[in-house]
Amino acid sequence: EQFNVTSYAVTVLAVATPEAFAGMWINAFIVSVICMTWIKKKTLNSNEKILLVLGLSRFGYLCILWVYSFLSAIYPYYLHVRPTVQLTGSIYMFLNYLNLWLSACLCVFYCIKIADFRNSFFTYLKVKIDRIVPWLLLGSLLLALAVSVLAYDTGVKLHSKNNSSTCRGSFWEKNIKMEEHVFKVYFLTGFGYAASFTAVTFSALLLLFSLWRHQRNMQTNCMKDLSMDAHIKAMKSILSFLIMYSINFGFLVSTLISSKNKENPIMFLIYVFLYAFPVVHSLVLIFSNPKLEKTFLSILPCLKGKVCMK
Repeated sequence: EQFNVTSYAVTVLAVATPEAFAGMWINAFIVSVICMTWIKKKTLNSNEKILLVLGLSRFGYLCILWVYSFLSAIYPYYLHVRPTVQLTGSIYMFLNYLNLWLSACLCVFYCIKIADFRNSFFTYLKVKIDRIVPWLLLGSLLLALAVSVLAYDTGVKLHSKNNSSTCRGSFWEKNIKMEEHVFKVYFLTGFGYAASFTAVTFSALLLLFSLWRHQRNMQTNCMKDLSMDAHIKAMKSILSFLIMYSINFGFLVSTLISSKNKENPIMFLIYVFLYAFPVVHSLVLIFSNPKLEKTFLSILPCLKGKVCMK
């Protein structure tokens, strides 16, 4: 059984390593380009602020995922040491939660910035969105931190419970308390997943409705508008993200349901997609941003030349 678990972990590591390092490189590219822009302009717009924090969180997310896979395959017993499993679990929860909420914030930002609705509240959001973005980033950070602290505290209590011997009555009392703590972590995690998924879905639907109405007005007036291109580009980006986000949401829920049985083919597919999701969506963000796309395409020939020389 130990051989099967180890071989399974090695297989996950072998598949995940190229995905993880590709994702780290892509997100490091996004962060470096935005940082260079920051140095030149001395300021960043709201879109660049979200992309910067999102790129950093995804880089860290892929790092911690790869570290966990590496330890599971090479040093599986080290994960049972008290500080290691709690720290890796809480850091993973923090970065995963932050990654999901920042992605949702980016979709909401695109929707408010590009969609056109004659509503006083929506107009207020459109005017104030640049001031709201820092608070959205701070709120996402605090929510992710709260969930990670709760996950760490629960991990410490579970570890101390497993290592302590108590009488029968005290054992059952502690077991009930542990189930309450675990339920809190699962509830907050599931709520965060569902809330971010709902925000992405509503943003996509509102932007799609705005695009449909805008196109109908243009056909009625026999006119062409530059904002149509902005609608279409944003719609392509958000719809592609919505499809990936929906699959990712299903897989994340599956990790909560199948957390006790981690050595099965379904969990293997989940792990592969969890690595692939930040990679693919980061590429979508690059090709939907003219500046990032131009820089990315300009360095590809250099990378190909280096590979050919090697």
